[in-house]
Amino acid sequence: MSEKGKLVDATTEPVNVRIRDVQPFELTTGRKMLAILIFGVIRLVNFTLRWRLHDPHDVLTRTVNQPVIFCAWHNRLALALPAWRRFVLKRKPGRQIAAIASASRDGTLVAYILSRFGAQPVRGSSSRRGLHAMIELVDYAKRGCDLAITPDGPRGPLYSIQPGVVSLAQMTCLPVMPMSYTLSRKITLKSWDRFQIPLPFSRCDLHLGDLIEVPRNFRDKERAEVLERIRKSMLDLTKD
Repeated sequence: MSEKGKLVDATTEPVNVRIRDVQPFELTTGRKMLAILIFGVIRLVNFTLRWRLHDPHDVLTRTVNQPVIFCAWHNRLALALPAWRRFVLKRKPGRQIAAIASASRDGTLVAYILSRFGAQPVRGSSSRRGLHAMIELVDYAKRGCDLAITPDGPRGPLYSIQPGVVSLAQMTCLPVMPMSYTLSRKITLKSWDRFQIPLPFSRCDLHLGDLIEVPRNFRDKERAEVLERIRKSMLDLTKD
């Protein structure tokens, strides 16, 4: 058994397993231009926003020297990294983050935008390259990086919690930090996640939930309880 917050090996003996690596889609020139445009728009809009932080459990102070798994809804991706840079990176310059992005064609856009914000994109999802993405995230955690995941992405259902976030917390021994934000002015798309596009000069209220520690070993029933706890915490922070 390891101490809390420290990584332990998943197995005690080497296992010879061959894993077929499915390569993610690559960024085409056209999509790169679109990604640059989206990145520029996000930066411009972010510059005009009026941010307010709601951290009732003082988790930012408690985790200033501890990496965590940031858990945000898929429809809040637009400002997730700007929020991390504003409220986390400023408290400890040099802190790094690795964020999950789908291995699909659309994921190439997200991955490029993440990289422009200083994050290390990890390509994969439950349907494509999921195991490789998990291994890469664990490796970044070993280096002391924060991790970021959208538990209802990349296909939903909206505001659902996929088991990957719990598995990641078990493998890394990092606590989960639920986060969400509320915009005073926005455009809501008619996509499965009802993606939110912030409008200039909006007020953005960033809400952080208390840390959720995930036991390394538990039964299936207990896993479901932890998933529901994370979901409830995130829903409590979310106002559409």
